[in-house]
Amino acid sequence: MTNNQLVLSGTVCKTPKFSQSPAGIPHCIFVLEHRSQQIEAGLNRNSYVRMQVVASGEAIQEATQGLQIGSQLTVYGFLNRHEGRNGLSQLVLHAHQIERIILGDLSHGTLLQTS
Repeated sequence: MTNNQLVLSGTVCKTPKFSQSPAGIPHCIFVLEHRSQQIEAGLNRNSYVRMQVVASGEAIQEATQGLQIGSQLTVYGFLNRHEGRNGLSQLVLHAHQIERIILGDLSHGTLLQTS
């Protein structure tokens, strides 16, 4: 099986952290909060998730500049399991592309592609 793709829109809810690996690869890690209403089995269902996002590499770093709590984004990427220092694992979204959502007109959010 090779399919592993996720698109998630939401709001940055924790201050982004910037770091660099020993190999010199830049990383930005932040948490994206998503709230929506989805249809399941013909019924409305409230959907809520907070997911850690990892954006690695030079190409995507421009898209992470200026991110702050409250920034609204659409993130495209893949899921991977990360094991924390406490030994617990969690799903993490590794970003391929990040688009900022600009709400100039609240009835029609426009997307500004930044990568």
